[in-house]
Amino acid sequence: MHYVLNWLLALCMAAAPAMLMAQQQVAAGRQPVATDVAANQALRTDAAVQLQPGQALPLNTLAGLGADYRLGPNDLIDIEVFGVPDLKRTVRLNSSGMASLALVGNMVLAGFTAPQAEAAIAAKYSEKYLQDPQVSVFIKEFTTQRITILGAVHKPGIYPVTGQLTLLRALALAGGRGSYANVNEINLFRSVNQQPQQKLTFDLDKIGNGEVADPDILADDVIVVNRDPARTAMRDSLFSDILTMLNPFSYLGGF
Repeated sequence: MHYVLNWLLALCMAAAPAMLMAQQQVAAGRQPVATDVAANQALRTDAAVQLQPGQALPLNTLAGLGADYRLGPNDLIDIEVFGVPDLKRTVRLNSSGMASLALVGNMVLAGFTAPQAEAAIAAKYSEKYLQDPQVSVFIKEFTTQRITILGAVHKPGIYPVTGQLTLLRALALAGGRGSYANVNEINLFRSVNQQPQQKLTFDLDKIGNGEVADPDILADDVIVVNRDPARTAMRDSLFSDILTMLNPFSYLGGF
């Protein structure tokens, strides 16, 4: 009997390190689920880009994306149901804010935070298919980042953007520079970490010739293409002369 007890004790002691290592691996690689707040928070925190002091938020980054972020059209998300790998999907919300999910079809997710989307999807799967499903939603891309382009361009306005963007590409989004644009004075206004707004000025001719680099555009940048005063004055003068020629009463002097 003592031999058997000693053998069992030795076996447990030998297996203890392996069991502890397995538990650590499971804890480190656990799946984020709707009921596992710590795992969800850890995953989203790890995915966020750490900004240095004074560094602006790049386009399409998850840095600073808090739990209160609400999904919108064209957002790209990962959806997983713990223990059911066949339901894993990477989907992009369409223009109506709907995502196509396995088994349940289209579902509106726009306006939901990630935890709310997890709860809504879990409730949908609970209706017919699964018992107490644990759903995780991870935001891979989001398109609420916008830039503003104003001034002498063909299509001024606010543009939603994703991915990397430079000044030349941003101006292309707005239809290119206008006829009276001052290409040597393109102003870019940028706010960084709630600091006073910065003003940067660029010369498109130098960028186009490769003399200076095409600058990156960041989220919430405002680009203003100034009008060339000389060309604008010439246009106004010509327009005034044409109106004078076409107006017969202009020749009557004081009458």
